[in-house]
Amino acid sequence: MNDSSWGAPPQTGYWGPADEGPVGRTGPAGPAYDAHDAQQTRPMPIVPDVPAQGGDQDDDRGAARLSGPLFRDQTPPPSHWAASQNPEPMPDAPYPAPAPQKKSAGRDLGAAIGVGVGLGVVIVVSLFIVKAVFVGVVAVAVVVGLWELTKRLEERKGIKAPLVPLALGGAAMVVAGYVRGAEGAWVAMAFTALAVLVWRMTEPPAGYLKDVTAGLFAAFYVPFLATFVAMMLTADDGPKRVLTFLLLTVVSDTGAYAVGWRFGRHKLAPRISPGKTREGLVGAVVFAMGAGALCMQYLIDGGLWWQGLLLGLAVAASATLGDLGESMIKRDLGIKDMGTLLPGHGGIMDRLDSLLPTAPVVWLLLVLFVGNG
Repeated sequence: MNDSSWGAPPQTGYWGPADEGPVGRTGPAGPAYDAHDAQQTRPMPIVPDVPAQGGDQDDDRGAARLSGPLFRDQTPPPSHWAASQNPEPMPDAPYPAPAPQKKSAGRDLGAAIGVGVGLGVVIVVSLFIVKAVFVGVVAVAVVVGLWELTKRLEERKGIKAPLVPLALGGAAMVVAGYVRGAEGAWVAMAFTALAVLVWRMTEPPAGYLKDVTAGLFAAFYVPFLATFVAMMLTADDGPKRVLTFLLLTVVSDTGAYAVGWRFGRHKLAPRISPGKTREGLVGAVVFAMGAGALCMQYLIDGGLWWQGLLLGLAVAASATLGDLGESMIKRDLGIKDMGTLLPGHGGIMDRLDSLLPTAPVVWLLLVLFVGNG
């Protein structure tokens, strides 16, 4: 530090001990040096106090650069190194505008449409030719759906719901619903639950409670709800009722998908299903109500168009809730689809998600509007 910074005149020479003050070039040597050494000692050059550049952490390095090299063989740092320490701001370069992203449908539409048409042909042919064949189609779909659900539960959660009693009991449930109605469906459900409890007893007790609980849930969720489709079929205009049920559910899903994909901006339930929007729900309601009015007026014996509006509204609500319910299950399991059996759709359960909870709703409203037939 420069002496003048404290207000004293600049001194030449060096400082001696603290009690002697400054000592001149010819004065007596301090205790650490003799006179000869003192006369050979040259004063240190005074370095001006110039603030270093480059920030607080670079004070020492900046002072060294301003005062020159400390040794003769020291060369100054290359210019590119100094530039890298204090880079000059680059002028703002114009960035090209990002190319507009084309909306993706999120799945193979060609495969999805092809599989959907194929399933529709099988259902319609079996529905209007022999009712028993359609009941068999429903039973097969139930068994495959149970297999997908129990397989994913075991893979992702280690839950071993007994598949054999579920499959046998599920198929029996659908047939009993067609033959004996609601009473037969409840009896089959009770025996299926008992079979699940007993079947699981053949394995070690660890995990028994969670396994049978999952089994009872699967029995209610898949085959029991599917029995309402079989019960719709028992009416005189049963095939038309089932066709109305299928058409309204498909139209609701299609309306939600088309409107949501094109106009969707506001998320409906982002934590459950990020792809669903409120605009898509409006599309589902509008499409389903329009289709419901047409179906009730021209397909259902004794039906009225305004009843179809209410029926369509109820279908849109139940189909959306069913879709969200399975999305909740898949999020808990950490999977995107329940299976890969149907290209463009996923698994059987990915197609039954909105149909299963909608079946009892349509069955009940049709009974209230036009009776059992």
